[in-house]
Amino acid sequence: MSDEINKILSDTESSMNKALNHLEAELVKIRAGKANPSMLDGIMADYYGNPTLINQIANISVLDARTISVQPWEKNMLQAIERAITMANIGINPQNDGNVIRLFLPPLTEERRKELVKRCNTEGEHAKVAVRNIRRDAIEGIKKLQKDGLSEDICKDGEKEVQDITDKYTGVVEKHLSAKEKEIMAV
Repeated sequence: MSDEINKILSDTESSMNKALNHLEAELVKIRAGKANPSMLDGIMADYYGNPTLINQIANISVLDARTISVQPWEKNMLQAIERAITMANIGINPQNDGNVIRLFLPPLTEERRKELVKRCNTEGEHAKVAVRNIRRDAIEGIKKLQKDGLSEDICKDGEKEVQDITDKYTGVVEKHLSAKEKEIMAV
């Protein structure tokens, strides 16, 4: 295959890998009944006028399967962190005892589990759409090379390779979704 097609293929694989990494990051944020410090990833608290990630201004740890502890480096940050967690609307009410904020995860109801599975499937569909868009762009790039004089056989092989990569990443998305669904539905 030509160097141009190899570059398109490597770019395609790289972009699809980024889409998969994004899906993995989003699935981690969806709680499955177990306490996980990454549930607080992306939540910003007001730190002396600057929005700052909570994990940069506090120690986040898991006390047991249903409890997360958030201990700020400075006691005066308790209110700001508590407010940020409440505003993030992650379905958990913070408990502030003056030193530490504790997050108690309630057991999931059947209805809530089904909602979480739907949310996972929505994230999975976003990832599949991203993968298909990357495939479309790669195939358009190969067709442009064909118009510029590259042989039709080489271009067809390149398109088949792009489709194989797409199928591989779509399968990985499906595996992630089914694993997360099992995790959520496990009582």
